[in-house]
Amino acid sequence: MTIASEMQVVVVGWQIYEYTRDPLWLGMIGLTGAIPFIGTALFAGHVADIIERKKIVVNAALVLCLCTGFLWAFTFNKGAFLHTYGVWPIYTVVFFAGIAKAFIAPSFFAFLSQIVPREQYSNASTWSSTAWQIGAIGGPAVGGLLYGLIGVNLTYGVDLALMVLSLITISFIAARPLVKRVREENLWQSLGKGISFVFKNQEILGALSLDLFAVFFGGAAALLPIFADQVLKIGPMGLGFLRSAPSVGAVIMGAIMVYWPPMQNAGKKMLFSVAAFGVCMILFALSTNPWLSLILLALSGAFDSVSVVIRSTILQLMTPDEMRGRVSAVNNIFIGSSNEIGGFESGVAAKLMGLIPSVVFGGSVTMLVTGFTAIKAKKLRRLQLDTKV
Repeated sequence: MTIASEMQVVVVGWQIYEYTRDPLWLGMIGLTGAIPFIGTALFAGHVADIIERKKIVVNAALVLCLCTGFLWAFTFNKGAFLHTYGVWPIYTVVFFAGIAKAFIAPSFFAFLSQIVPREQYSNASTWSSTAWQIGAIGGPAVGGLLYGLIGVNLTYGVDLALMVLSLITISFIAARPLVKRVREENLWQSLGKGISFVFKNQEILGALSLDLFAVFFGGAAALLPIFADQVLKIGPMGLGFLRSAPSVGAVIMGAIMVYWPPMQNAGKKMLFSVAAFGVCMILFALSTNPWLSLILLALSGAFDSVSVVIRSTILQLMTPDEMRGRVSAVNNIFIGSSNEIGGFESGVAAKLMGLIPSVVFGGSVTMLVTGFTAIKAKKLRRLQLDTKV
């Protein structure tokens, strides 16, 4: 599913760029996915705590298959449908895919805790993150290569085949019964309880806030088609490698963390990693060498993966099982949607400030936010996860 989704990001991004040649329209892709994601996330978390999680994942995956099928259909007859109606049908599909992803994310997160024992949460988070990153390496690279070699129609066909395969493989995962809830709550009580839990826990709130602003301002993924075309001049194939580079770094770091988990002095390591991520994005913006740009993106992915594993472990260790869906939903609003909204911010900033200054600005804000969090969130700064297992 990750390979298919990441392929889709590259293909949709390049399609929109070819039609519009405007960074703002690239940013709109992220906003179009983020609005339904945010609007549905809390309800999806509530559902993940009252309905068998495998059922939710299977049905949401089916919706993603349908969305991919529509994107494929739009490219028939050399894209005649899009030439008639413009790019709006693509944005419509992205909107509904955002709803499906809002249901998948908390269900996957909550399902993980039912599959592995508590003492293996850290290792499981590392493997889960690494598995996702492996898919995120292959997806953009394959998407960019196929787009350049066989065209958009056949690339979407491969994308659909992978998405259907993911649905089949998910169906083989054994279902797990839900933990019986202590007392029944209505929808608003349930949502309020999940939000309240997050905002009363300084470690969780600090970790989520730090990643929110880092991803929102520091990321430049939405602008990579422009970097590939105008700055580095490497085309759609090169764009696939740029999209894959952060995940390459993340997988390498993930392999390291399997043997040396970042649980001791976890708070300080998280703060350092987010600050280093900001530095990498500033240097990437200034680079005109494709190889140096790939290395910097890989380093940014490596530092980001440390933050992801620590945040995931914090959530797994500190969240009661009956609240995992709702707490994960709040996490997704903070983090998952920040990727898409951050893409919109990147497009607007690039439109107003110019391509390179906007990315330098974002990286600088990331470093400032890290310093502010280090001062204000003392519990996060002093966090030791090796004592909480």
